[in-house]
Amino acid sequence: MQEIEINGFAIDKFNTHELDASAKQGTCPVCSHDRKPKNQKAKCASYDWERGLGTCHNCNKSFQLHTYKRKGKAEKVYVKPIIKTNPERPEFVSDKVIEWFNTRGISAQTLIDLNVSEGPEWMPQTGKTENVIKFNYFMGGELTNVKYRDGRKNFKLFKGAEKVFYNIDSIVGYEYCVIVEGEMDVLALHEAGITNAISVPNGATLNTNNLDYLDSCIDYFEDKDKIILAVDSDEAGQALQTELIRRLGSEVCYITTFEDCKDANEYLLKYGKERLSERISKSKPVPLENVTTFRDVEDEVTDFVRNGFKPGFQVGLQNFDDIFSTYTGQFITVTGIPSSGKSDFVDQMVVGYNANYGWKTAFASPENQPTYLHAHKLMRKTWQGMPTRDDIGGDRWNQIADHCNSNYFHIDMERYTLDSVLKKGAELVKRKGIKCLVIDPFNKVRDLGGSDDVNRYTMEYLSKIEIFAKKYDVLVFIVAHPTKMYKTQDGKIEEPTMYNIKGGGEWYDASYHGILVHRDYEAKTVKAKVLKVKFQNLGENGAEAHFKWEPKSGCFIPHEPLNITGDKMPWE
Repeated sequence: MQEIEINGFAIDKFNTHELDASAKQGTCPVCSHDRKPKNQKAKCASYDWERGLGTCHNCNKSFQLHTYKRKGKAEKVYVKPIIKTNPERPEFVSDKVIEWFNTRGISAQTLIDLNVSEGPEWMPQTGKTENVIKFNYFMGGELTNVKYRDGRKNFKLFKGAEKVFYNIDSIVGYEYCVIVEGEMDVLALHEAGITNAISVPNGATLNTNNLDYLDSCIDYFEDKDKIILAVDSDEAGQALQTELIRRLGSEVCYITTFEDCKDANEYLLKYGKERLSERISKSKPVPLENVTTFRDVEDEVTDFVRNGFKPGFQVGLQNFDDIFSTYTGQFITVTGIPSSGKSDFVDQMVVGYNANYGWKTAFASPENQPTYLHAHKLMRKTWQGMPTRDDIGGDRWNQIADHCNSNYFHIDMERYTLDSVLKKGAELVKRKGIKCLVIDPFNKVRDLGGSDDVNRYTMEYLSKIEIFAKKYDVLVFIVAHPTKMYKTQDGKIEEPTMYNIKGGGEWYDASYHGILVHRDYEAKTVKAKVLKVKFQNLGENGAEAHFKWEPKSGCFIPHEPLNITGDKMPWE
């Protein structure tokens, strides 16, 4: 017989079930023999000879019409395990093992379908022979490897055997397949009617450089229009997912997550077969790099249609909250003339965010030195008063000290650069969970690689900060001094705007928000003025909030300004 090739594979045996090769419909080799004699010849299955795949409309099972040869043999010679038990017999595993699998939502029939067996095996973890479950790995119809699992959840693969995907033969003929992280997940998907699921042989690790099993099986994926990745949501699982996408191609990869469950088997137990099958069917394609489509953000759009804009985060000062709020993943530019209270007001804001939402803050504040004085300021605002000598070591002192120690972090460097600060900020996100980063002032935290052109330098500087804010979902404060300001005719220094900062046009354009902090020395008040809000639902441009500064606590107390409209006061 002339060699036939289907799906890129050479046929080892054509029409392995000896069905009517001239027919598109006929009996099912999976279930026909189990039916009543009068129904055994019923035409319950469809045959797709070109794809080499049959589908039964009675038992809903798919089956391969042919067996296949691998394209090429591996250069390395591997040891072949031998299966010693007849996989066709229901006694392939004991009643006790069947009972255990039943507790995991897996039926005896699925164990038979996937050739799961049981028997004695020496396990290195225990140093003795154990009764183990055997997950038998077939490739090209041959037993290629075995994974052993004992009752203590110890695993090992057959020594010297080739590493391949578990259940790899099942995906031949299908236009798509599902890749999971463990054999139990393959069994779970099989239980849900998804028979073209495979598993990596050795789980997921953070080191994904050596996917030798993918090298052995890569030809199985060449004809796939869709490869669904349904791995665990932990760090190792996501690393595996990233490497599989890189190796298999983002254009064919789709992603499935299991909501509040770790994996497919847990999802099966919690939600059942139908929900699991539906979950796989709703997998989403890997987003194209730097391209967003409607489906990528459909959940967010749906939420917006239902609920409108999400409310912004507020600092807990009523008059200021009335005119300003913010989201994370953004940055705020705070400006004002020297000694106007910019740094102090930023401290007030982050202490407020901490009180309201538990946000932690890191400070890169070269001008807020020495560090112990800045720490003292934060302690006073948290204490809402001035601690005394008698308070040192007391319960309240220790409580506030522990709180400040866990929530505020000071980045101290001999020389501050933007790259080093952002690097340390990223580290503090990962290790301490900060949600705010303060750069105070920006001109003391330089970008050494910046352009000599002021506008370009500013654009590049703020671009780096924006990327950091978005990547880590952090709110960044940038304190920026204005250039030299001039006095008005009445002798007062004019209020700066964002355009008064060096490179001002870029500051206004790039900043999500702008806030002016300005002190009125005659009235002994401080005002915070909104210079810019990127989204109008978050604030009101030009609006002001006025405060008295309380010396003991260092807190800003909301204050109503005097009526300056010319109307008479009540006492006049």
